[in-house]
Amino acid sequence: MHHLQNLIRSSSASRLRVFGTLLVLGICATHAAGADPATGRLRAGAATSNITPPLGVSIAGSMSDHRVTHIHDELHARALVLDNGVHRLALVTVDSCMIPREIFDAAKLTVQEKTGIPASHVLMAATHAHSAATATPVFQSKPDADYQRFLTVRIADAVRRAHNQLEPARIGWGVGAEPNQVFNRRWHMQPGGLRPDPFGNTTDQVRMNPPRADPNLIEPAGPIDPAVSVISVQSADGRPIALLGNYSLHYVGGVGGGHASADYFGMFADRITELIDADRQDPPFVGMLSNGTSGDINNINFRVPGERRKPYEQMRIVAEAVAREAHRVYGKIDYTDRVVLDARVADIQLGVRRPGPEEVSRAKEILAQVEGPVLRSLEEIYAGETVALSRYPATVDVVLQAVRIGDLGICAIPCEVFVEIGLELRSLSPLQPMFTIELANGYNGYLPTAAHHKLGGYETWRAKSSYLEVDAASKIVKTLGGLLDDLK
Repeated sequence: MHHLQNLIRSSSASRLRVFGTLLVLGICATHAAGADPATGRLRAGAATSNITPPLGVSIAGSMSDHRVTHIHDELHARALVLDNGVHRLALVTVDSCMIPREIFDAAKLTVQEKTGIPASHVLMAATHAHSAATATPVFQSKPDADYQRFLTVRIADAVRRAHNQLEPARIGWGVGAEPNQVFNRRWHMQPGGLRPDPFGNTTDQVRMNPPRADPNLIEPAGPIDPAVSVISVQSADGRPIALLGNYSLHYVGGVGGGHASADYFGMFADRITELIDADRQDPPFVGMLSNGTSGDINNINFRVPGERRKPYEQMRIVAEAVAREAHRVYGKIDYTDRVVLDARVADIQLGVRRPGPEEVSRAKEILAQVEGPVLRSLEEIYAGETVALSRYPATVDVVLQAVRIGDLGICAIPCEVFVEIGLELRSLSPLQPMFTIELANGYNGYLPTAAHHKLGGYETWRAKSSYLEVDAASKIVKTLGGLLDDLK
């Protein structure tokens, strides 16, 4: 990503220093794993930072490039900082489709230098709004370098502002369920419902986003996760400070043409503020919604015909349902002002599914016949992806993180994670309740299981959005399981 070189170069020496420290802090925390360190009373602060792009920049989330012509609603980085007198944590959600590790690393570097919060104890994640400014190059969308620099500063600003507002606080959590807004989007189909992939193969056994009510539908290729996880933070006297939700839904969409929007993640933040009567406070209440494991999950019930909706109508329906369930959970939360806070990080090296010489040669032949700079067919688009991936290294470093808040656990993965992986992590975690935040601390494309790789389909098609080795999921789960055990 040559447009990030100045950003990286300006802090390369510091970054090496920070991430050497990060690994030490992540592996050798102040207190040994399994211990129950004495903690002081909790302090917390929350804040937002406006990251709305200028008109004219690229919008992420499509195979072809589009430009922002209107701002429907402002985009934000939303931060929560917790301090128990022993450790501090920062949790950040960013209204973006996906964000490269270089941006998050640079923002963490600033946070560590300005607040003293270790980079290992900062979790930053994109929400996956498909109507936000492009921050990382995928398909034909290219980020604006000025916006990337602006985004980096503003993400760090959100944490610094939250840190400035630390005050005596109490925290609690709970889990609900909203099963009516999540559907697995990968389907087993009758033979007539399957199509060749963009590489000319006919080996796919499932189809992503098939036509609704199609007679060729057989059954979904995987489960859903209906959990609505909630962390609530209040001041010592009960004033709401922040609420962080987590829900495993890809995004909703249905925006106006050329519109920038935070999608239902932003609408959730607004609606939960209204539901708990926390609007217009000083300091302001911060509602946040992180994305769970939704690499194969969306909001479409494929069994029934579609209904025509006005722009933003479906977003409001989903945001209302999820916010109401979060509010129900909120009403039953018990709070404490003493809680263990800790985090672990690990970098693991994973293989890249690079194309072979014959595949690259075929792709170049396809591209040689394209007129103009825009790739239009799937065959052309994936030929472009094939050539791009031929320049990738054989392996990449993938950053993983586990966070402990009391007995609650959070895993952070820099991918679009299939729901089975989140369910497996939850089942093996010694910290309960537990949820996963995807697209966290970087971006490494889709993360299907090995079984889903055998089924094929869009999420497995080799591209800048899907390139990790077939066994990546099992290696990630094993590593995160170890981090969770260490935290406990």
